[in-house]
Amino acid sequence: MPGPNGRGVCVWFTGLSGSGKSTTAEIVIRLLGDRRREVTVLDGDVVREHLSKGLGFDRADRDTNVRRIGYVAGEVVRHGGIAVVAAVSPYRSTRDEARGMVGADRFVEVFVDTPIEGCEARDVKGWYAKARAGEVKAFTGVDDPYEPPVTPELHLRTVGTTAEANASLVIAELERRGDLAPA
Repeated sequence: MPGPNGRGVCVWFTGLSGSGKSTTAEIVIRLLGDRRREVTVLDGDVVREHLSKGLGFDRADRDTNVRRIGYVAGEVVRHGGIAVVAAVSPYRSTRDEARGMVGADRFVEVFVDTPIEGCEARDVKGWYAKARAGEVKAFTGVDDPYEPPVTPELHLRTVGTTAEANASLVIAELERRGDLAPA
């Protein structure tokens, strides 16, 4: 079911591993569900397991993964749905390609900005420790770059606030844009 403006929308959460993308996205999804909006969730970890199984973590494979997510999100949006993406998507150029696949006016880039120290402290899987020990190569933020968005629609900081407060900012932005009817 399209939003009040008659169009679908993609909310694309990007940030370092452990930044809080998925946590914030889950709350946004719940809030959208409370408003009877159907959502297609494209979580980076889940997509890698099903849609991008076999891809590695070099730049070419990461770009392929993000392009696949962008393609699926674009199809959801084209049919009037809401796509919520939570993926590291480390490179600006590839995120920009995804924006183009979705449609620039239907793409809400949400930068979940958490200092790397905070991400490492939250790292229950131990990826940062493995990367710092040299056991994992090309880990975003450690020995592979993360290119933060220059002009995201939303820039969420996670230090000194809650995921719930940040999710409320996302909902407010969707309302402001006309992608979600006011509560």
